[in-house]
Amino acid sequence: MTKARLTQDPHKAGAPSTQPLEVAIGRAVRKFRTQQKLTVAELSRLTGLSIGMLSKIESGSTSPSLTTLQSLSNALRVPLTAFFRGFEEKREFAHTPAGSAVEVERPATRAGHQYKLLGHITSHASGVIVEPYLITLTDQSDTFPSFQHDGIELLYMIEGELDYRHDKQSVRMKPGDTLLFEADAPHGPHNYVRLPARFLSIIAYPIDD
Repeated sequence: MTKARLTQDPHKAGAPSTQPLEVAIGRAVRKFRTQQKLTVAELSRLTGLSIGMLSKIESGSTSPSLTTLQSLSNALRVPLTAFFRGFEEKREFAHTPAGSAVEVERPATRAGHQYKLLGHITSHASGVIVEPYLITLTDQSDTFPSFQHDGIELLYMIEGELDYRHDKQSVRMKPGDTLLFEADAPHGPHNYVRLPARFLSIIAYPIDD
């Protein structure tokens, strides 16, 4: 089994759920500054604040006054309240007990294809929508010649066996197999080998502004 190095550490501490106000403000200042491609020195010239003070603000090691925040607001062209959004932001999660998934009908759903939505989160701070489905195919299911949509899709085979096409390629999917692909290419199961078949489908795509 080949081991690959991850590009990010899944155990590394990120933004804590109850982060101090100073940390939230500092992260917001750094985010707005980098979005506008400003260096700390350039922001220092625009605000009259020292580079050392700005570094302390961005690291969350000091509590800026309202006057300082107003100077940053004017220089970065954002409302004063924008610095506090990270502090007020709630992180959502969705727990779906066994047997309580919602059965849905997706666009282009074929007869006999059962889609169960396993969870849904309404907040979109990440800029990405993720839709997890449990899909079941039986001997009553139509074949599925082609399906296309935005984003990235991950399949995980749980039960049964089928041939799954992506663009011009086809792979045999057995329990435990996974398939990760760009979903804007034509894709779908085209040959049922052993039914019933169940697989997990996780679709991720950016939110349209």
